[in-house]
Order: sequence, then structure tokens, then C-alpha cells
Amino acid sequence: LPRVVAVLDDPVADYAVLPTYKLAAAARAAGLKVILSGEGGDEILAGYGRYRRAMRPWFLGGRSSHHRGTLDGFNILIDESKEWRQGLDNVERSLAKGYSNLQHSQALDCAEWLPNDLLIKLDRCLMAHGIEGRVPFLDLAFADFAFPLPDHLKVRHRKGKWLMRRWLENELKASQPHTRKRGFTVPIAEWLVGKGHQLGPLVASQSGIETLCKKEATQALFCTEGKREIQAQWVLLFYALWHQIHVEGRCAEGSAFDVLAA
Repeated sequence: LPRVVAVLDDPVADYAVLPTYKLAAAARAAGLKVILSGEGGDEILAGYGRYRRAMRPWFLGGRSSHHRGTLDGFNILIDESKEWRQGLDNVERSLAKGYSNLQHSQALDCAEWLPNDLLIKLDRCLMAHGIEGRVPFLDLAFADFAFPLPDHLKVRHRKGKWLMRRWLENELKASQPHTRKRGFTVPIAEWLVGKGHQLGPLVASQSGIETLCKKEATQALFCTEGKREIQAQWVLLFYALWHQIHVEGRCAEGSAFDVLAA
């Protein structure tokens, strides 16, 4: 993890940085110089479950895909204001009028999530191994065709990317296009659970964390096991490492425990 944090430059706390980095290493070992990647497919063709939630009315559980932050509700932040939302709010105000709820969520992700997370993650992890990535789903001609499509061609029968699934059903059945979507992730929960008593004090005492979070509350968070709690632990761990390596200038050699305890 410290090695991956070191090559990212930006604090992109996305689980998928780990498998992306490892796959890039495997591609390099295979002698590849350029690869195709699927970034943008979910945003342009509405593949995420959060888009389906955005399409529902509020009384059926519908809500914005960015209705709360990762650390909201844990009472660990020194500043509990919503200043972190300012960039999102500015983007939302600039979006074109007349979008459906689905298109609104897609456009917000295209403006924020894609450039500030997914594309940074892909570029830095690939270039760390001397590989260039191409993202055909973000080709302008394709995006101009796919984004304005009606909602029912993107989401149907509780599945996203509907039009692409139908096309693959005819052209490439071996891809099993109607199987359930599987995220590109790794078992973070399995790795973190049971290590909280050791990680909590280390993370909470880092200079980058101390300026943002309450120390005792941060330590206590690392002793919980809920899904949101694990995600918050990961973000705090990642940022603690990122701050030590890129701001404090600490060496990225060794494990996360080594870097934080140095």
C-alpha cells in the first residue's frame, strides 16, 4: 500500500488502486506497452447501482448519489461543516437544465468522479510501470451518442448498461452480459478487521489526521466493523500514509505499519 500511495501523487483513496497497480505490473511483465481500459463505461452507460437509486422517487428510497460524505455521521471530524461539498455544489449548479435524475447523476460523476478519481488512478498506476492506457468509452463520438440516450435504454430490469448488454447478447454471448455486475475491488474489510487496535492509534497520531480528526474518536472508529466504518477506516489509513509520504517526505518502503510507526 505505501508503494502504491507513493506513485499516486494525489490522495485518491479508491480500493481499486491496488488491483490496478498489480494488473499494470502483470501487463508490463507480459511485454505490453499500451492497454485498453473500461473507465467511463459505468458513467456514460449508467452501470452503477447508485444511478438506479437516483431514478427512484424519494418515498421509494431515491436519493442523490452524493448525499453524504464518507466520514459523515461518525463524529470524528473537528470541522463538521459541509465545506467539502463546495466543489460538488458548484458543479451541480453548472449542469445543463432539463436532465433526468439519471442524467444529472451521470453528469456529476463525469465532471467530478471520473477526472478526480478514476482517471488519476488509472494513469498513475499504469505509468508507474511504463504503460499507457486508452479509454475507448470516453471517446467523444461514443460519449456524444450514448449519454443522451433515454433512461430506459441505459437502465432496465434493475440492470444498468442495458443497451450494451443487449448488444453483447447478440455479438458476444461468451461475455455473459446479463450476469450481476461485479465491482473491481479487493477484500479491504478482511484485511482491516482485527487490526484496528494496532492501526487506530497509529493513524490517529499522524500529523495529517490530527489536524482534521478527533484523536479518541478516530481510534474508536478503527475498532468497529460495519461496512461504512470499514470504508471510513480505509480513507483515513490511505490519507495518513499519503500525507506522511507526500507532505512529510517519509520513505514509502515497508508495510503501512512501518511507514506510520517510523
